[in-house]
Amino acid sequence: MALQRLKEEAEKAKKQLSQTDSVDITIPFIAQTEDGQPKNLEEKLTRTQFEKMIDSLVTRTKQPVLNALKDAKLSAGDIDEVILVGGSTRVPMVKKIVADVFGKEPKATVNPDEAVALGAAIQGGIIQGDVQDILLLDVTPLSLGVEVEGKLVDVVIPRNTTIPAKKNKIYTTAVDNQPAVTIHVLQGERPMAADNKSLGQFNLDDIPQMRR
Repeated sequence: MALQRLKEEAEKAKKQLSQTDSVDITIPFIAQTEDGQPKNLEEKLTRTQFEKMIDSLVTRTKQPVLNALKDAKLSAGDIDEVILVGGSTRVPMVKKIVADVFGKEPKATVNPDEAVALGAAIQGGIIQGDVQDILLLDVTPLSLGVEVEGKLVDVVIPRNTTIPAKKNKIYTTAVDNQPAVTIHVLQGERPMAADNKSLGQFNLDDIPQMRR
């Protein structure tokens, strides 16, 4: 219960620090001493302290933006307008990184609930056949592949492939007279299997015995 209260107050503090330079975090009776006396939490958190805490996380968001530009074969200068919608895009540090990448101030005036509702309505209209002049395509956000010898990932469906998708690939056994093989499906862009997200695996048994 104490941890849950702490998380709720931390969330409130994060939101307030988007508007102010510091915030006071006060949680009465969050715990008790050995003799049963209540303990209160009183802390002051500044935006500078908060930004130091989240620096590595925010920095990591820069690369996906650069990847999106590369996939679209565009440069930052080709983008007319940058719109941030909801969530942590309200954090001033995030806005600054986006501004540094694109060389222009991003806009954050779009209501996130309206954006989601409008997108769902358009997609529903397309499926229903009522919307004809807009086409929305779903794509795989990350590559899909299988683990091969050496604990490496061999990509079968590259990221940004329109879905649904179907791909065929032929694999061989790794040793002579191999009776079975484990098909391990992974999602991600890293070369080593252990560094990607495992989606599942299954065993293919009763392989006819022959040379690898």
